[in-house]
Amino acid sequence: MTISRREFVKLMGLAGAAGLLPGSAFAAARKPSDLYEIPAFGNVSIMHMTDCHAQLNPIYFREPNVNIGLGSARGRPPHVVGKAFLKQFGIRPNTPEAHAFTYLNFEQAAKQYGKVGGFAHLQTLVKRLRAERGAGKTLLLDGGDTWQGSGTAVWTRGKDMVGACNLLGVDVMTGHWEFTYRDDEVIANIKDFKGAFVAQNVNVKEDALFDYRFADFPGFDEDEGLAFKPYVVKEVNGARVAVIGQAFPYTPIANPQRFIPDWTFGINDEHMQAVVNAVRENEKPDVVVVLSHNGMDVDLKMASRVSGIDVIFGGHTHDGMPAPSVVKNAGGKTLVTNAGSNGKFLGVMDLDVKGGKVRDFRYRLVPIFSNLLPADKEMAAYIEKVRKPYKARLEQTLATAEETLYRRGNFNGTFDQVICDALRKVNDAQISLSPGFRWGTTVLPGQGITMDNVMDQTAITYPETYRREMKGSEIKAILEDVCDNLFNADPYFQQGGDMVRVGGLDYVCEPAASIGKRITDMRLDDGTPVQADKKYTVAGWATVGSKSPGRPIWDVVAEYLKDQKTVKIKKLNTPKLVGVKGNPGVADYPALVDR
Repeated sequence: MTISRREFVKLMGLAGAAGLLPGSAFAAARKPSDLYEIPAFGNVSIMHMTDCHAQLNPIYFREPNVNIGLGSARGRPPHVVGKAFLKQFGIRPNTPEAHAFTYLNFEQAAKQYGKVGGFAHLQTLVKRLRAERGAGKTLLLDGGDTWQGSGTAVWTRGKDMVGACNLLGVDVMTGHWEFTYRDDEVIANIKDFKGAFVAQNVNVKEDALFDYRFADFPGFDEDEGLAFKPYVVKEVNGARVAVIGQAFPYTPIANPQRFIPDWTFGINDEHMQAVVNAVRENEKPDVVVVLSHNGMDVDLKMASRVSGIDVIFGGHTHDGMPAPSVVKNAGGKTLVTNAGSNGKFLGVMDLDVKGGKVRDFRYRLVPIFSNLLPADKEMAAYIEKVRKPYKARLEQTLATAEETLYRRGNFNGTFDQVICDALRKVNDAQISLSPGFRWGTTVLPGQGITMDNVMDQTAITYPETYRREMKGSEIKAILEDVCDNLFNADPYFQQGGDMVRVGGLDYVCEPAASIGKRITDMRLDDGTPVQADKKYTVAGWATVGSKSPGRPIWDVVAEYLKDQKTVKIKKLNTPKLVGVKGNPGVADYPALVDR
């Protein structure tokens, strides 16, 4: 079932209030009656997209019911889900925005409101906003994770997305999964990109500087050792807007270093402060923004430590935040935003800039409902062209879903379970492990599971699978390490992914415990305790170190689905969680226990 534009507008009511900043010192914007009526304000408009993961077409995407925050992060955005999220941001239940921002009533709402995202529909909104605000008054930023996440992206080595972003008119971008192509491919794609690629925290290794392969690249700075331009200054309606790039700081840890052997990454907040200071002194900007792929918790900490930044437009953790967080620091305040994922949202920040300062702002994070925004014909034609060579393969139906298949959430999702079950079945393994990626689209009950859907979950440049023996102690060490990455008390030690997904294995997790003590009571599916010194056959994929010997994961999953024909999860290997009852970052979870 879909609804007309008239019916949609009627349903909207006062849902636009979610775009306001509660408790802001700035004046409140009026409540729009139409989702896409975003009144012009001030003299500078910045649009922000991030983490689209190469989703050119509209998709379904279920938001998480588990995004746990601990300590000072408990109940602080982004660590709120479901009804707590609606209350936090003043969103009425059973509205289009409630569907866009939460998992609540997902299946029913998805059928009612239709798919979200799609570059042709996004293009329509971008063009509308540019026309409404006037020529030269807008800037479009892309936070990265753009060249990866679909079959066409991995098979064209990201070139399909470079072309789409050029057509969209992206002015500035930074990166993360962009760096999972070979370094020469990264450089070639950046050269083809018509906007500016910025990253203040990517350096060339000292031993590579002497005979650096990309010394002719325009962004390379031999004196500073920077691989890319750290920032760019754009003139927007007479105001000077400096955009500083912050690429994902843990790229060589979370992804293979072998693809980018000459580059180092890091948070580098001391260098960020030096760049901000230099930009303020030398460029005399009216606005300083950071285009970040840190993840929201890291951005919040950076905003408290680095002064002189007006706004951080953040990404990586896929948190759709209807309002910015205001962070105090030595220089005053910094606004921190995060614009969701999969092309589902467009952030729109209008600034009133006078006398070299930001005086006021309005912000909306706008859901892209594809049945409300007509497809831009030029972009639609481009998408059809880039998909045409792969169309038959991508649209092949492999099986039928009997329940919603999704990924997003701190722990196992149903599509993750499909991947884990496929690994165990095809590779004849007792246990399977699958990375806690936050990208991956959703399939509704009754829909055919296509190769397109499988690629949305698995399309990476290191997809090879493995089957090997591991001791129980080794499996526990893996779970402990990933769990510490997710729940470390210091955001600077969090890498932004979710917990490794498991198949054939149950365990108890206490997120607030110390490292080495979070994972207990590991058992096989039949209840047999996992012994530390005993070896178990384990199947997995996406090894960051050396290349694995097995087939690509998408071939393994496709084989499994063709054999199954219909998919209903027999058992979801979600851990029992200890000590998080009442936490607003978890809801509708099947196994919560007290300490």
